[in-house]
Amino acid sequence: MLILGGWAAANLIIGGYGWSKTTGQEKYFHQMNFMWNVVNLSIAGFALYSNAHYSLATLSISEVLAKHLKTERVLLINAALDVGYSGTGFLLRHYSGNSDKFYSLLKGYGNSLILQGAFLLAFDLSLYGVLHSQRIEFLSVTPISNGLALTAKFSF
Repeated sequence: MLILGGWAAANLIIGGYGWSKTTGQEKYFHQMNFMWNVVNLSIAGFALYSNAHYSLATLSISEVLAKHLKTERVLLINAALDVGYSGTGFLLRHYSGNSDKFYSLLKGYGNSLILQGAFLLAFDLSLYGVLHSQRIEFLSVTPISNGLALTAKFSF
């Protein structure tokens, strides 16, 4: 969440400055980046606060695994939404060519959604990959010469 928070903070600073200093589609690009990252910073802040006040030591192994798998599912759902954000950005850019009145707004917002969606897609898929590769494999049964061996495998 530090990466998401850093991305959000950088976008708030650059977006706020760009919003106040540019015009046309660039102004709307920075405006959307700023507004989008108010949400990102809120999500990152909430997650960091929650994690700081939460102890995994109080959970059983099955509860930890359940939370881990739930987080993986949420990241995959978010990745699908990220594709939708970028797709909406391309759609807005397409419609900007059909609108004289809203050309700058649609083009600027569209470009911003493409950028934000692409970053979030890379972020969510990378985090999913890390979590999936570190998934704990529990209770493998392996045949040995005089019976079966019950082992817990931890992948790091």
